[in-house]
Parts: sequence; C-alpha cells; structure tokens
Amino acid sequence: MPTWIACKRDGGELSDDALREIVAGATRGTVPDYQIAALLMAIVWRGLSPRELATWLDAMVASGDRLRLDRIAGVKVDKHSTGGVGDKISLCLAPLVAACGVPVPMMSGRSLGHTGGTLDKLEAIPGFQTALSPRQFEHVLQNAGLVLAGQSARLAPADRMLYALRDATATVESIPLIASSILSKKIAEGADALVMDVKVGSGAFLPERARARALARTIVELGKRAGLRVVALLTAMDQPIGRAVGNACELAEAIEILRGSGPADTRALTVRLGAEMLVLGKRAADRRSGAVLIERAIQSGSGLERLRTCVILQKGDPRVIDDPARLPRAARVHEIRARAAGCLIRLDAGAVGRGATLLGAGRLRQDDRVDAGVGLELDHKVGDDIERGERLATVRFTDQARWFAARPLLEQAFVIGAGPVRVSRRMVLETIA
Repeated sequence: MPTWIACKRDGGELSDDALREIVAGATRGTVPDYQIAALLMAIVWRGLSPRELATWLDAMVASGDRLRLDRIAGVKVDKHSTGGVGDKISLCLAPLVAACGVPVPMMSGRSLGHTGGTLDKLEAIPGFQTALSPRQFEHVLQNAGLVLAGQSARLAPADRMLYALRDATATVESIPLIASSILSKKIAEGADALVMDVKVGSGAFLPERARARALARTIVELGKRAGLRVVALLTAMDQPIGRAVGNACELAEAIEILRGSGPADTRALTVRLGAEMLVLGKRAADRRSGAVLIERAIQSGSGLERLRTCVILQKGDPRVIDDPARLPRAARVHEIRARAAGCLIRLDAGAVGRGATLLGAGRLRQDDRVDAGVGLELDHKVGDDIERGERLATVRFTDQARWFAARPLLEQAFVIGAGPVRVSRRMVLETIA
C-alpha cells in the first residue's frame, strides 16, 4: 500500500491488479482505513485516468452481489440526482415512467448535508420498507413496475465503506470518486440505462457549472465503458424546486403532481426527465413524444396508481396516497414575513437547505435522526412582487432550539429588492450524452 499511495501521490498510474486489490482489501477490512484515506486524498489531488477509473468501478461492483433482472421484460432505466433543495422529483417520476411501460429499479440514498434523501421522504409513509432483499427488490419491480429501495449490504459494499471514509476525510467532492460511487450502485442494482440529473447553483452539491459539467461527462463516459447507457442533464438549483422543502411535505407535493396539480417547475422537470427515461427505455422515439406519454400518465391517474401499488408492496400505508394529511406534520408553526415591499430577487436554495437541516429535515452526520414532519412551504418564488408584511413561507418545527438556530438562515434566504427581475424558466441548462 505505501508504494501504491506514493505512486498516486506523485502522479503515477496504478495497475489494474493494484486497484482491484485495494478495493477488495478496503471491503474486507484487510487494508487499514488510514491507508485508504491517504490514497483517497492522493486521488483527490491527482485524479484517476480513464483506464484506472474503469477498473476502480469494476472492482467496486465486483465487491458484492449484482442483481440480474433478466426475468423482467424491457429496458430497466433508473434516474439519479446529485441532490437539490426540494428535489422530490424521484417520488413522482418513477411511478409515471413505470406507468408508461419502462421498469424503474431505483436504489436511492438518504440525506447528508443540506440536500434531502429520497429514502427519508419515503419513510415518512407509516410502515414503508426501504430495506429489501434482492428477491423482494425483484418482486416489487415485477409487480409495480418500479421499486424504491435503499442500498442493501450485499450490493457494492465497497461503495458504502469508501463513502463513509470519504465523508470523514473531506474527499467527497472528487469527480472520479463521485462518478464511481453513483455508477457502482446503478450497475449492481441491474439497471440497463440511467438518466443523471446534475444540479448547478447555490443549492447544489457542485455549485459551479464547469465542475458539474465535468462530473456529468465523466459519468456518461464511464457508464458507456461499463455497458450502461447514460444521459446527463445539468439542471438549475439556485432556488428550491417547487414549494415544499422537507420530507413529508415533499412527498405530499409529489402526490399533487401525480394528481395533475402541484407547482409548475416540479411538474416541468418531472416531465422532462421522464421523457429522457422513456427514450432510453425505447418507449418513445424522442423527447417530445416521451413528454406526451408522461403527461398522459398524469392525466389518467395511472402514475398515481403505480405509486399506490409500490407503497402496498413495500408495506407502507396506502391511505396517504388519497389523504396526504395522514403524513407527519410538526406541531409548531412560524410564518416568515417580508420586512419590505419590492420584488423577490433571490431565494437562496443553499440557505434554505441548510436551515431545513438545522430544523431536523436532514443530517449533518450519518447517524443523525431525521424529523419527517419539519420543513417549509414556500409562498413565493424569484420574480414575485411582494408587499410589506406578506407571508413568504410557513415553517414547521418540533424543537424550539432548532428553530432559533435555523431562523437566521431561513430569513436571510429571501432577498427583496427593486424589480422587476429577469427570471429564467429553464430548468434544464445542458444535456450531455
């Protein structure tokens, strides 16, 4: 290991055998954490060549089991997001794509930092099980057309171990390590294709467009080398998506979309990503026809019924589909009101996300508990005219001390100035394939 660490530290390339041995040793625990940490930092500084990265990914997939979904007809297509504030898109997207005939095996994650996790939102449903065995995973996918589950202990275990170490050693933001982490799970879960949503802006994991573009291109190229068809979209994340930021409240908004209502931006991004998935899944010839099919699945209610079936099969309470008021709601409420009249010229997604995390909607550490009932409902978005004293958002919280910590961030997220302000309605900034 010291020889390999030094090689990478000095800008050299590691052999395929060395890379496989490192990943296997990290998974088995035969290579100490401090040596893996040193190598990860060397990778942050020196990167991995395309050959090294392909071998690293292959070793991560080979560290555990790999689901074989051959018995399920059709092209299996997943979607992954780098995480955004108010990003509840997976919750309405997966049922709609499934309703259009494309199987969606979706292995999701939990929140960390200021972005929410799909699993945390799903677990706001009483009884909903995200920990599924491979057999259960396949059963739900076969019968619902989609499955929304967490990473099992047997699928890409190297990724779980390496991610925890990256989080503790400030090496999370390495593009090769991010790309291999995402794709190892997608390949292990049995997906044939992937739509990658890479967020850009103040609320994004990688705020700078150039870095986000580099990640998108790396994932597309690495996926191709591994036999996975990938399309990546750079999408706007300067203000939260939709109106709800939290866990249960975001799930309620996703249900609204499936019912044919809900915020326009949430619906627009859902339709666009869904169209991309249908093209990859060979159910639509192009994005335009794919968008038409997704809109029909909304209007017919077939997407909503797919979600209901998924909830039942994963042991959740299906009554929340018809009555989202059954979802958890924190009892304490505070209204953020405008201190001056003008135009809302900025709504800082990063500040909103960090404030929501302090309320308990997200995690600062992996072992933090999430409060499903806390969060925000936004009354306004950038470009709206505001009267003095007008309500900007409703905050739900459980713990008074958490509210006092979050309040400055949440109040400062709303910037009112002279208008009008030019507002771009483009959600998708670039497409990379």
